[in-house]
Amino acid sequence: MTGPPRRHVRPVGDRAVLVECENLQEVIDLHATLQRTPLPGQRDVLAAARTVMVVAATPSAVARLARDVAEVAAEPGGTREGPLVELDTVYDGEDLAAVAELTGLSPEGVVRAHTGQVWTAAFGGFAPGFAYLVGENHDLDVPRRDTPRTAVPAGAVALAGGFSAVYPRESPGGWQLIGRTGERMWDLARPEPALVRPGTRVRHRAVREVVAAPGSAATAGPDATPDDAPTGAPRARSTPPDAVADAPAGGALVVEAPGLQSLVEDLGRPGYLDLGVCPSGAVDRGAAVRANRLVGNPRDAAVLETVPGGLRLRADGEQVLAVTGAPAALSVEGDDGARRPPTDAPFALRDGEVLALGPPRAGLRAYVAVRGGLDVAPVLGSRATDTMSGLGPAPLEAGAVLPVGAPHPGAVVAAPDPAPAWPDGPVTVAVVPGPRQDWFASDALASLCRQRWAVTDRSNRVGLRLDGERLARTRTEELPSEGTVAGAVQVPASGLPVVFLADHPTSGGYPVIAVVRTADLDRLAQVRPGDLLRFVPAPPS
Repeated sequence: MTGPPRRHVRPVGDRAVLVECENLQEVIDLHATLQRTPLPGQRDVLAAARTVMVVAATPSAVARLARDVAEVAAEPGGTREGPLVELDTVYDGEDLAAVAELTGLSPEGVVRAHTGQVWTAAFGGFAPGFAYLVGENHDLDVPRRDTPRTAVPAGAVALAGGFSAVYPRESPGGWQLIGRTGERMWDLARPEPALVRPGTRVRHRAVREVVAAPGSAATAGPDATPDDAPTGAPRARSTPPDAVADAPAGGALVVEAPGLQSLVEDLGRPGYLDLGVCPSGAVDRGAAVRANRLVGNPRDAAVLETVPGGLRLRADGEQVLAVTGAPAALSVEGDDGARRPPTDAPFALRDGEVLALGPPRAGLRAYVAVRGGLDVAPVLGSRATDTMSGLGPAPLEAGAVLPVGAPHPGAVVAAPDPAPAWPDGPVTVAVVPGPRQDWFASDALASLCRQRWAVTDRSNRVGLRLDGERLARTRTEELPSEGTVAGAVQVPASGLPVVFLADHPTSGGYPVIAVVRTADLDRLAQVRPGDLLRFVPAPPS
């Protein structure tokens, strides 16, 4: 079969490429082709409005992947018409008046235009259960907000870039909010977690009051407004203290105090971009791997990620632990008195003893590994807590019991690691230009790399929000949503960059001027609010 003309392929850092397509149908066909017949080195693939992002298994596979995907034939076989889903919707969104002004309609006219057509899901992305719906006309084509909200309520019905969508859970977002529904768009208890999948048709029905589906989070009243998530703290569920009634044979760690933020993490759940699920996992992957190595675990065993300062863990049974990452002051209290074990080295935590982590002298996140790993239930193959999507174990509460698994056969406790060096000045990371460098002024990349950016207190596991001299764009039109990765330096209309971290959305609609190279991502994990961040061009590969 003869392939299409060579496509334009843009780099997305050093581990992915963005393939530009002629139209949405080519996107759907190319995406389906790559799913049926993956290319050598392909790890994941994500369809978007005009592009297909292909993620490589390793940085060394990117060059070949870029060559192959440029010429692969997109075989017809796109989305077919699916079932019809009707969503009862209250039209009281915060941006309803703004949408009316942008479209030249009255608020009532916006409601009539939204309910008067059938929307079809073209592709998924951004977050689990989030589907990009295409309408039958262009009456409601509106841009995104200049600056995204840090929290959009679950069930919010929104418009942006020619698409309609429903936010499946509370999350950041820059779409225009026109209403809300009580339906659960994503539910792992269902055989098909996503209520709306590619091909599903959706009709909205205007109602005066939302009746939320059982267990739904979409119950906010018309006067409720989202507020900003605090630094590093997920706005999420809680774990009942008696979630595990009895400790398993391998013992457990009991949380006496969770500190500022403590989460169960591993190396994440790659391969689910099409469901809107980002890989997530430990933000400082290197520190998590080192902690597991020190106690004799496989590198991907579940650990605790904590913002040190207040975490207290009591041993149920004899345990071996190691703490890496931000150098917190450790203390152990028990019947035999108190002692101070070192970081970056294995140590015993005897039955009944309590480990406490104090504030770190540098860095932001510490990792606590226990020999045998944390034996909590996996979700989609991973034990990682994804604060963006709500997948995985809940953020820890006092009284939570964390079962410890059996030690890996043949594994041995490792020798201590040298203490890592921590920079006194700005944290410096290297970036690969693009994929949308051409949307900015000619000196914008130089400005990005020239400045010392201040990390604001609105940063968290989703991304670092920076303050400094705004970056100027030369193209001001709406960028159709496209796939993105950890390390992407996304620039909204405000001109102030956001650097995505582990729990980033799978797709976004603001141009990415550069992407932090994979080798430097762990440095971003340890940047604190108030720290300074510098970007430098990555050396040629």
